[in-house]
Parts: sequence; C-alpha cells; structure tokens
Amino acid sequence: MYTINDLYSLEHTQAADYLRQYTYPWEALAGIKSEIIRLGESRDKAEYTEVAPQVWVHNTATVAPTAYLGAPCIIGAKTEVRHGAFVRGSALVGEGCVVGNSVELKNVIIFDSVQVPHYNYVGDSILGYKSHMGAGSITSNVKSDKTLVVVKSADEKIETGLKKMGAMLGDYVEVGCNSVLNPGTVIGKNSNVYPTSCVRGVIPERSIWKTNGVVVAKK
Repeated sequence: MYTINDLYSLEHTQAADYLRQYTYPWEALAGIKSEIIRLGESRDKAEYTEVAPQVWVHNTATVAPTAYLGAPCIIGAKTEVRHGAFVRGSALVGEGCVVGNSVELKNVIIFDSVQVPHYNYVGDSILGYKSHMGAGSITSNVKSDKTLVVVKSADEKIETGLKKMGAMLGDYVEVGCNSVLNPGTVIGKNSNVYPTSCVRGVIPERSIWKTNGVVVAKK
C-alpha cells in the first residue's frame, strides 16, 4: 500500500522515469537535487526560461515578485507561485500547481495540479497528483530525538535509513487545515485527513483520518 506504484500516477510528473527506478517513494529523496538539474538542463529553451542559475520557470507560469526561487528548481506550466513563497531549493513543481503565500518547499517532488496554497511547510516529501494541503498544514521531516525515520503500518515497520523524511501523499489526498504530518507519514490515494490532526504512520487508500487518530474506510 505504500510503494510508488500504489501511491502515484506517474504520467502526472516530469520525474516519472526517475521514480520508476525505486520501489518506495522515500528512496527517491536523496537524488532529487541531481534529477532536477538533469531535467532542467534538458528543458526546451522555447518553453522554459532559466531565470537564475539552475532555476527553470515555464513561460506560462506566474511567479510573484516577492517569491524566492532557490536553486535548483523547476516550476511547471501554468503554475502559480504567490507572494512570499520560499522555495529553498531542490523543488520540482509540476504543471497547474499553486504554491501560496508563506509556503516553504525544500527537497520535494510536487506532482501536477497540487495545491499548497497557504502557510504550508513541505520538506523531504512527495505530493501526488491533485493532492491538497489545507491552510497551515505542514510536513514534519525530522524526529524530535533525531533518530532515523521508520515507516510504520498496522503490521509492518520499514527502516528508511533516513534522518529526514516528511510525508508521502498519494494522488487526490486532502489534508485538513493546521494538521501536522509526522516524519514517515504515508497517505494512500483518495484519502482525507481531518483538520487539526496529528498524523503518523500509514493511512490506507480511500480512508479518512478522523479525530484522535481514528481511521475509517470511505464508503
């Protein structure tokens, strides 16, 4: 329930070929920076402008003058990067996305049509097609005791070997406002998280994370 093939429709990202090398999405985190540079250098110069060294923006994208784009990053077609956004670097942002005010991105793959529109922190994470993070929701990417992140489901624990890992959101995931996705969170396709939730572990696809961590299947 938490492999790349379980979580994502790869036709909705420029990183499709890169992701196909791996079984689990978090295995791709270490190489995001290099992949962005490789992709950026191969972009069609008629479609993308290198607005700063290793910062490629599609000509149909809109970037507010107060937004910061750190290298390397790619901003896809028809994506809107709003005022005060802080793209620290190593961010591959797909087509038709919204990166909103006071949003910070770092070492991420953002699939097409994803919305992170208000006060979100997304670090060391992968957000699937048409996923949405409500205002103030964040990914926590380092455990408080600084030990390596473990992905835990009801019947399995997977050692990631990573000190930094945020959340893996499948396609069409909805995260409610002011929720915290703890390190190693994996949310299956078409699942929802209630507002103000503190989420950890693996949520199966087509599920709802409700108050106090109760998980129910969608009907």
